[in-house]
Formats: sequence, structure tokens, C-alpha cells
Amino acid sequence: MAEYKAPLRDMRFVLNEVFEADKLWASLPGTQDVVDPDTADAILEEAAKLIEQEIAPLNRESDEQGSQWNDGEVTAPHGFKEAYQAFCEGGWNGLGGNPEYGGMGMPKTLTAQVEEMLQAGSMSFGLAPMLTAGACLSINAHGTDELKEKYLPNMYSGVWSGAMDLTEPHAGTDLGIIRTKATENGDGSYNITGTKIFITWGEHDMAENIIHLVLAKLPDAPAGPKGISLFLVPKIMVNEDGSLGERNSLSCGSIEKKMGIKGSATCVMNFDEAKGWLVGEVNQGLACMFTMMNYERLVVGIQALGAAEMSYQNAVEYARDRLQSRSPEGKKFPEKAADPIIVHPDVRRMLLAMRAQTEGARAFSTYVGKWLDITKFSDNADDKKAAAGMVALLTPVAKAFLSDKALETTVTGQQIFGGHGFIREWGQEQLVRDVRITQIYEGANGIQAMDLMGRKVVANGGKDLETFAAEVQSFIDANSDDAAMAEFIQPLQAEINNLKDVTAHVIDQAKEDANAIGAAANDYLHLFGFTAYAYMWAKMAKVALAKLDSGDEFYAVKLKVARFFYQRQLSETQALSANIKAGSSTLMELDADLF
Repeated sequence: MAEYKAPLRDMRFVLNEVFEADKLWASLPGTQDVVDPDTADAILEEAAKLIEQEIAPLNRESDEQGSQWNDGEVTAPHGFKEAYQAFCEGGWNGLGGNPEYGGMGMPKTLTAQVEEMLQAGSMSFGLAPMLTAGACLSINAHGTDELKEKYLPNMYSGVWSGAMDLTEPHAGTDLGIIRTKATENGDGSYNITGTKIFITWGEHDMAENIIHLVLAKLPDAPAGPKGISLFLVPKIMVNEDGSLGERNSLSCGSIEKKMGIKGSATCVMNFDEAKGWLVGEVNQGLACMFTMMNYERLVVGIQALGAAEMSYQNAVEYARDRLQSRSPEGKKFPEKAADPIIVHPDVRRMLLAMRAQTEGARAFSTYVGKWLDITKFSDNADDKKAAAGMVALLTPVAKAFLSDKALETTVTGQQIFGGHGFIREWGQEQLVRDVRITQIYEGANGIQAMDLMGRKVVANGGKDLETFAAEVQSFIDANSDDAAMAEFIQPLQAEINNLKDVTAHVIDQAKEDANAIGAAANDYLHLFGFTAYAYMWAKMAKVALAKLDSGDEFYAVKLKVARFFYQRQLSETQALSANIKAGSSTLMELDADLF
């Protein structure tokens, strides 16, 4: 199995050359005095060292061992506690946190690269800082000053971790029907009672305390999602002086036995009049939760990207070493019993498919991070509003398209190994199992597709899509006279025209057919994803073409992968468009009892 190597050269290319992050950061009041290219480069280098040397080597053994539950206590796999302490001592837990409370305040465009490394190194491990960061986002955005001062510094430092407690046995996507109750105590605190499931790292031994953010309903709350409130519930009570007090009345009833991410603890959490404090306003819990959702859903896509990158690295190493048969062109290595399988066209097809998707995903996730940074750090109201619209539009694509394609990529990597890909010691089957969850949690991909198609496109008549399409068109117009870019610009023009045409078709269908949105949603999300990747690859190709004479082979390789994407993968949009335009009739005409 290959040792993970952070793809720093490609990350720097995306950050510095494609998106010119230094100019973005210098233009935003919230980042211009926080980060510069030298700081960013040092962060990437140090993160890579830690993850390559301390975290990635734990991944396979942690999968074999898993987290262990014993009488309500959870023990993380061997090495996780020490690695977590090293991670937190380096300040990585608070990388994107509010500097007022001990965070480093780094922009998402940069933290996205570190998150990719961490998730590639070990997704099970990476979930702990990921959930803490998400909890911190909600507390920072909606908590009182008292709550922020009391909890955020220790969460950013990693002394305490965080967990998000949303799902219940009967309520997943439909959170409006949760049963967990909150009753007011009259002193500003609440008692929380109920059961939550699928709570990632809800209990463990890596941090001194775990801060749970729990969705619950007050007795007089309105029915449905409008009656949900969010509460901060610590595992161990925190005294007025900041020291830890007595254990709160919550417990881990069990941990799930799962298909993948076995190193992480997925907990059943029981709250028995546990004391908690309101975060945000009463009955505004979903709004508080969704503050962190755009970030978390992007990170889920980045998780998937990390697994895909590791699968590619593993498969390339194997393809270079594995000897099987001879090249169709004749012996390439006559001194050996056979040629390495990388000489075979079909193996190259698979490797290039993996690379094209992975590098496209890295560019796209950074692109979404750019809009998150503008939304968060800009002081221009119009820019913030436009960026927020783009975030809303792109987030479901970042979560669902990246994870769907990452599963394909890990399976492709497994296929390159042949029978060895089915055997645990090579690591490929773990990547397939681990990445599978990214299509399910933080809103299953079917829900993401319906959110994109229904709420983000049809509901507003494609307004936010027009903003994205206008940006792509501006890029096309700016490069239409460049003969070297024609092989990318002309197909990109066709793709953005097609996306707009298909969008108008569905909007029109939805006026007469209640099922039109649901029928089109999944294919539409993938159509959007391929079009967005085409834009990303065109932007990367433009930079590569300008640097071809630099003598750096990196640019020539980037251009070849771009051509592969355009010639061998982008054609999938034709089938997706045909599926969408077929409408809902063939999906709905079969009676339910005939399935």
C-alpha cells in the first residue's frame, strides 16, 4: 500500500495560479492581515508533515481495531489520542476559528487544502476535528458572548471537542418530527431529554470534554421544523472559573457497527434531563444549524476527495510495479517477465479517469471555498449577497457530485488492483468502504439533488444559476480569441448553453408536473457537476498553456489531463440531458404494488 503524500504541488497550483488566492485574501478585510502567500505555504508544508508522518500511518490499523465501547465509555483506536494531541498542539483544530477566542482565522480556500490532507490521511480521525469545527461555527455565529468565551477557546485548542446531535431513530432528513424535549429551568438553562443516533465522535477519550449541540423542542413549540431549537450540552459541566465539574446526565448507549470509517465512534447518545443552554433564538435551531451546514457539506465533499486522492496514489504505485502481459506495442521492459500494467490502454483509461475527477474536485472545492470566504469576510453588502447565493447554489454539488465521483474513483482504483483490490492488506477496499458514507451523511445525495433542483434553481427561476452562467460566459468571452484555448472554450460554450437550456426545460416541466423536479434532480446535479468541472479544467488549462515554455513538466501534464476530461468524460452530459428531458412519466406510471 502506498504511503500518503500530500499533493502540495497541485494544491499550490490551484490556490496560487488558478484562483490567485493572494489577491483574494488581500482584498478581504477579514483576511488581509491574517494570511499571505508565505504563511499559507508554511501552513501547507507543516500540515503535510504532520499528516503524512503521524496520522496517515494509523489509518489501516484503526480500521482493523475500530473504536471500542465498554459500559458507556468509548476508547479510540491505538495512536489516535496521541495523534489528536499532536494535531491540537500544533493549532490545527482552530485553523479557521475566530481569532478573538484563540482561533487562527484562516480562510476556507486555505483550510480546504488542509482538510483534504487530513481526510486523505485518515477519514475516521479527521471526523473529530471536522465535527468540532462545525460546532464552533454555530456557537461563534449564534451563541451569546458568555457561551463563546466559556467554550470556544478550549474547543479551538482541542482540549475539548464538539459533536452535532441532530438525527433520531425515526427522524433523519425530516428533522421536524424529532422528539427530544427541552424544558426551561428558570435560570437560563434547560433540561434536555431524548435519544440521538449516528452521532460522530459523540463519546471518546481523546479530549477532556465533549460539547454537544443538540436539536430539541420546547413544550409549546410550533409543529414541524419551525419548532426546533438548538442547545449546547456539555458532557462534563463547566464551572464559573472554567474548570470542569460534575458529569452531565448524558451517556453513550452504544456505538454502531459500520461498513466503513470503523476507527471513528458513531454513537447512540441518551440525554436524561441533561443540562444545556440555548444557542441562538428559541425555535430557530435549524437556522443555527445551517450556519455550519454549508461548510460541513463542503468538507464532506472534501472528505471524499481525500479518499479519491489516496486511491489514485495507491493505484498508480501498483500499476507501475505490477507485471502482467506485454504492451500492445511490443515489449516495453524486455528484461522483465512481463510489462507493468501501466502500459495497457485500459489501465491508463482508469488512472486518467481517477486523476481527472480528483484534480477537478480539488479545483471546484477551492472555488466554493472562495465564495464562502467572500460571504464571510467581505465588507461589501452586494458582494456578500451575491457570494451567499453562489454558496447556496454550489454547496449541494460540492457535497454530492464530489462524493458520487469519489466512490467511482475508489472503485476504479480497486479494479486496477484486480483480486488484490479485494484484499484488506492493500488498502483499496477500505477506501471504498470509507468513502461510501460521504454519499449518505450530512444530507443524502438524493436530498442534495432535490435541494439543488427544487430550492436553488426552480424556486427562484434559475436566478443564482444565471450568476454562475454569467461568470462562465465572461471567461469564455475573454478567451474566445485565443486559438490555443479553442479546444476548451468551444465545448465549454456548448456545455453552459446546454445547462441553461435544460434548466429552462425543467422549470417549464415543473409548472405542469409535480414530479418533474424529483425526476430530474439526480441527473441535473450531475449535469451541473460536469459543467462546473469543465469550467475548472478550462481555467486550469489556460494557466498551463501560458506556462508550457517554463520547462516545468507539471504544466504539460496538466494540459494532457484536461484534454482527457474534455474528450473522454464530458460527453456524459449528453446522456444526462436526455434523461432529464424525458420527464417523470416512466418513473411514476408503475403502481407501487408492482415493484
